[in-house]
Amino acid sequence: MDDLEKYIDQRKRRSANFANIFDEGYENFKIGILLKKAREEAGITQEDLAKKLNTKKSAISRIENHSEDIRLSTLKNYVSAIGRELQVKIL
Repeated sequence: MDDLEKYIDQRKRRSANFANIFDEGYENFKIGILLKKAREEAGITQEDLAKKLNTKKSAISRIENHSEDIRLSTLKNYVSAIGRELQVKIL
């Protein structure tokens, strides 16, 4: 575990609020990274995807970088446009 991970672990143990906010933020960040990675693996640029979805490149960037409030319908359209399938699990 590096210094940053140790610091985060210590803060999480001291503050339940910090732990909740950190974990929620990380999950949102991870969704955006997964979307961007899938798009890149499909060989599609943000501009190409924006054209397929009849939107602007800035909207695609917002989805990938600020996915904390993405609608399920938007997520489904994004994934479909890059030729992938969306699966949602509740565990």
